[in-house]
Amino acid sequence: MSRATVLACLVTTSVLSLSVAAATPANAASIDYVALGDSYSSGVGAPGQSGTCLRSSYSYAAQWAAANDPSSFQFLACSGAVTDDIVSTQAPAISSGADLVSITIGGNDAGFASTMLTCLTSSDATCVAKVNEGKAYISTTLPGKLDAAYAAITAKAPGAEVVVLGYPDIFATSAVVCEMSSAKRTALNSGADALDDVIKARAQAAGFTYSDVRDEFSGHGVCSSGAYINGLTILPPQNSYHPNTSGYTYGYLPALSGAV
Repeated sequence: MSRATVLACLVTTSVLSLSVAAATPANAASIDYVALGDSYSSGVGAPGQSGTCLRSSYSYAAQWAAANDPSSFQFLACSGAVTDDIVSTQAPAISSGADLVSITIGGNDAGFASTMLTCLTSSDATCVAKVNEGKAYISTTLPGKLDAAYAAITAKAPGAEVVVLGYPDIFATSAVVCEMSSAKRTALNSGADALDDVIKARAQAAGFTYSDVRDEFSGHGVCSSGAYINGLTILPPQNSYHPNTSGYTYGYLPALSGAV
């Protein structure tokens, strides 16, 4: 598969054995758990993706369910999802009586795939400009989109604990050799930081629990040794810049477990 095909697929597909006994709720067997969100919740980047939503049993949500054996588990997260999909499709499908909901959302709204494509194929200056365009959207439009998505969740599951997980900084900026320049890596990470800041603020305003994953992923970005995130990937191309199995197991899973 050519590099051009990989990049095209990245745009269209879009946008991560751990003991969790210490974080296991005492009443896990009575919990009805629902996993919402985008590719970072469906498990893109890990093995075993299936269906049009590319859900994987190595996703943090599926791993949490396997470790904690909740009363029920609805896996509604879908690759490529945006906030409008939460409102129109995912939230309405939440079963009545849901006790725990987890979600990652907002990255695709902010132009994750198109920004990565631009930075892969263009100059440092063009990459920085594209990231700044995303930041403008994040600060002006995304807050209202997140509010609507979170309100839809509350309307369908008013009694549920909702854990909103953020996004990691994708790149190790200290790496000497990498597929992107230092300037591009720094810009992209700053975009992720801006996104996380807004997600945290809106999640807390909705009365939800926000769990920041940047600490779990610190030192494990693309181009680091022991990376938790895939770099540019040929097969399957959608894995590019998504968590690998280690990212879901040692990054997202403890972030969810620690918040529950």
